Amino acid sequence: MPLLLLLLIVVPLVEIFILIEVGSVIGALSTIGLCVLTAVIGGLLLRQQGLDTLQRARVNLDRGAVPALELFEGLVLAVGGVMLLTPGFATDVVGFACLIPATRRGLVHAVMRRVHVHYGPVEGQAHRRPPAGQDAIEGEFQRRDSDDAK
Repeated sequence: MPLLLLLLIVVPLVEIFILIEVGSVIGALSTIGLCVLTAVIGGLLLRQQGLDTLQRARVNLDRGAVPALELFEGLVLAVGGVMLLTPGFATDVVGFACLIPATRRGLVHAVMRRVHVHYGPVEGQAHRRPPAGQDAIEGEFQRRDSDDAK
């Protein structure tokens, strides 16, 4: 919790400092215009990257694969979107880094190496474990009714 509190104090102070410095060089209206421009460009890029990620997730779901990578990328894109909508240049740098596919995937892979994802049973299906001392044998099966054999 102290880290979050520190971020909530330090990030706005850094943003204010950078905005004052940039405003003193290029002027207040130009600084405001630049903040709006980065938000608009970021929003357009976020939309495109989000749709691409959603499309990859749909392809994985159609193949029967769990779109774990795409879900984490969507989370990083959401964080990047919030950063881009926050006024300031330091948060824009973080937001744009989340939109660049190479840095986003690098971040996602770093998180996935540290996180173990467990997929529980599907709702409505009982999750059965083998009795103690017995090993589970995994495999695939096909149901063949007597009518199909004819």
